[in-house]
Amino acid sequence: MSFEIPKSSREKLKKKLNFIYDKKTTAEFYPRLEEFIIDFAEKHPDLREQEQDAARLTEKNSVVICYGDHIQSEGDPPLQTLNNFFKNHLKESISTIHLLPFFPYSSDDGFAVIDYKKVNPELGDWSDIEALKQNFSLMFDAVINHISAESKWFEKFKEQEGKYANYFIEADPEKDYSKVTRPRAKPLLTEGDCSRQKTCLDNF
Repeated sequence: MSFEIPKSSREKLKKKLNFIYDKKTTAEFYPRLEEFIIDFAEKHPDLREQEQDAARLTEKNSVVICYGDHIQSEGDPPLQTLNNFFKNHLKESISTIHLLPFFPYSSDDGFAVIDYKKVNPELGDWSDIEALKQNFSLMFDAVINHISAESKWFEKFKEQEGKYANYFIEADPEKDYSKVTRPRAKPLLTEGDCSRQKTCLDNF
């Protein structure tokens, strides 16, 4: 059975996109966005079932946002310590843990992700994430709009390998970006070398 986005959901999504961009831009790229959503939903029916069964987040929920190493004890993986602390002291007070990036990373306080499929070994492993799930609902930062220059994705992009050739958007070196505000420790753009004598500009 094919998946269809409910009319009410389509209207809500378009309304939000119109607010962020404008009606003309939304009209241009919304059909493609809808194709992506439908394609993903049909490839992952199990996630659709989980969404239907999952309890919605309401004003009754209490959410803690933290990094995996915010609570530590000597000799134990930080994620285990975090779980033990919340389980022993806050189980009756919070329902959800919003865990900030816990993947291997190169900079940007964990947001320059190297590998989305791994847990930073300094924090623990996937079994520790699973253990947290047994006691609390979990939220994660997907970090889908940027990635580490040390990631395999970026390395393959620099080599223009297959599908990875279109994974990143290069900045135009002729344009003036001086008015772009980016509150980070590093410069907005960093120049790098790509294959085929291309110039990559990234902010990782």
